[in-house]
Amino acid sequence: MEVDGGRILKVSSGAQSIPRHSRKHKALYQFTQQSLPACKPVLTPAWVITTFLLMGVIFIPIGLITLHASENVVEIVDRYDTECVPEAFRSNKVAYIKDNSIPKNCSRYLKVYKHMKAPINIYYQLDNYFQNHRRYVKSKNDQQLLHGLGYNDTSSCKPEESNNGLPIVPCGLMAWSLFNDTYTLIRGRSELKVNRKNIAWKSDRDHKFGKSIYPFNFQNGTLMGGAKLDPRIPLSDQEDLIVWMRTAALPSFRKLYGRIEEDLRADDVVVVNVTNNYNTYSFGGKKKLILSTTGWLGGKNNFLGLACTSVGSSSIFISIVFLLLHMKNPRIL
Repeated sequence: MEVDGGRILKVSSGAQSIPRHSRKHKALYQFTQQSLPACKPVLTPAWVITTFLLMGVIFIPIGLITLHASENVVEIVDRYDTECVPEAFRSNKVAYIKDNSIPKNCSRYLKVYKHMKAPINIYYQLDNYFQNHRRYVKSKNDQQLLHGLGYNDTSSCKPEESNNGLPIVPCGLMAWSLFNDTYTLIRGRSELKVNRKNIAWKSDRDHKFGKSIYPFNFQNGTLMGGAKLDPRIPLSDQEDLIVWMRTAALPSFRKLYGRIEEDLRADDVVVVNVTNNYNTYSFGGKKKLILSTTGWLGGKNNFLGLACTSVGSSSIFISIVFLLLHMKNPRIL
């Protein structure tokens, strides 16, 4: 019998013969014996130095471009949860927010420091709010949101699956805790029109919330949660709810409230009348209002630019160090 690489040639011995192995067996043989063709680059000092230098040349311009795009985004951030509490209740904010007899109205003044081009997004931001908690995320029913009362298994919605023996639509803690602060924006003597349409993902509106499913028995219990829903509007058009139900991964998050469809000029003063209803005081949370433009990379975020710049700078620094070491102690190949 002869063995040629991975092939076993046929050997005749009287009436017996061993068949030649197939191409598949040859490839398996070469793989197990580590004899497959392979590229084995030699990492010479020149190659390593050039590679790091090239990485720096690529990443630094990308980082600077993304940083420039982020800096061009105009953003106004105003934290109002503390300032909107009357002085007499600053020591007991939880009692203030739970007392329905106390007015919750508050006015904030935002000065525009740079020209803001429309559309201007209005966000609310919550801090120290763990919307990704497992028990919280599970407290909903996707089939009920799509099919309504036709879907009866709402055990996952506990403790907000029913009230007075009647099912709740939409059920669960997620819908029950819907954000209910409101904002009215005024510039000069005229109110700024806020567009509340198309703030949710189109895929969510079309495929996750029923077009003929209406709120039923919602927020009718003794334990009140967040915002109420208009029972005359189908869930697919309740965009505040749809935005809220797309849970955030981190404890600090922003959600879109609406858009201003006109420019704001530099030095304009925008008066924001806030209805401070949402209880974040029980768990030490924070509430912020954000006005922001968008760029070709989205909102204001310096992380990507700083990361690319850091990687590029580090690569160039390493290439210089390797170059100096190679010049001092050249490697003989």
